[in-house]
Amino acid sequence: MARFGGGAPVVLCHDDADGLSAGALFARILASPAHGPARVRVIGRGESAWSDAIRAELTAGPPVAGLVVTDLGVQVEPILPGLPTLIVDHHVPRSLPAPDVATVISGYGEEPTPTSSLLAHRCAVARLGAAEAGALVWLAALGAIGDLGDRAAAAQFPEVMAGARRHATLKALREAVSLVNAPRRSRRGDATPALRLLLRATGPDDILSDVSPDGEALHAARAEVKQALDAARTVAPRFAGPVALIRCDSPCQIHPLVAQSWTHRLRRQVVIGANAGFREGFVHFAARSDTVPDLIAFLEERAPRLGPDDQFAQGHRRATGGQVTRETWNRFAAGLGFGPEAMA
Repeated sequence: MARFGGGAPVVLCHDDADGLSAGALFARILASPAHGPARVRVIGRGESAWSDAIRAELTAGPPVAGLVVTDLGVQVEPILPGLPTLIVDHHVPRSLPAPDVATVISGYGEEPTPTSSLLAHRCAVARLGAAEAGALVWLAALGAIGDLGDRAAAAQFPEVMAGARRHATLKALREAVSLVNAPRRSRRGDATPALRLLLRATGPDDILSDVSPDGEALHAARAEVKQALDAARTVAPRFAGPVALIRCDSPCQIHPLVAQSWTHRLRRQVVIGANAGFREGFVHFAARSDTVPDLIAFLEERAPRLGPDDQFAQGHRRATGGQVTRETWNRFAAGLGFGPEAMA
């Protein structure tokens, strides 16, 4: 692990179940008698760990001993030049930083590819020992289920899932993942209640039984997202060549769920869920498929002309998407063969 200096380290993590679980694991890994658990900062909707806003926030706060950046991708430039930085990630890397910029632990290229929380748990085993890390394996399982689904997680990482099953039932693990993911998908998009629960929980049952304001926030967010998703599922897909498109206009982040929900019925298509109501001026979209193994390549072959504010074909080969301006989306949709009905 990167050598950190004096003071408390800071963990920057993504706001989904995998990123939050990795963040909670690193908070425990980096805990010290002098400073307690590491400070964890969720990078949420519309934010980037490599932005001037995050740099200014880190500079203005207490002295930072070092950074752990997890489940947020890999970039060449430093977040804060000269600050020891460890990047732990499993997405397709666009580029790699120099060794003096950051140490990178990447699951990309392994088969099967471990999620960020699984990589974090490996760090926990190395740092804390097998016994202490074993009590935290349920966090790795939450992240794996969140990204892969429970069946794929069990098939690809049986030892982790078996270890987690000693702490909770599979039903409890699935239910905890659903609750932890709900706040980021809600209208507010604030995942900090989920992070606070993960930081103090000793297992999934603590999350399910929590009646604090944080626990109530997770249940309220899940109910809100379910209502939005039920409405979106009534929309019929439109077709153009190998693509099936389902449009929605919701302030909730439901487009990945919409796309995934159609893949078993539209097995021959690449299913794109597109949401023009999620962020003003942008269309956020998710691509899923049961039969196309590399969706990033599929999208890149059909990429429109991109602008400086566009993010396109990011994530995983089997689960990708983007966030683009409405103008870019309209070029993309037209290039796929859709007409005015698909335009934003």
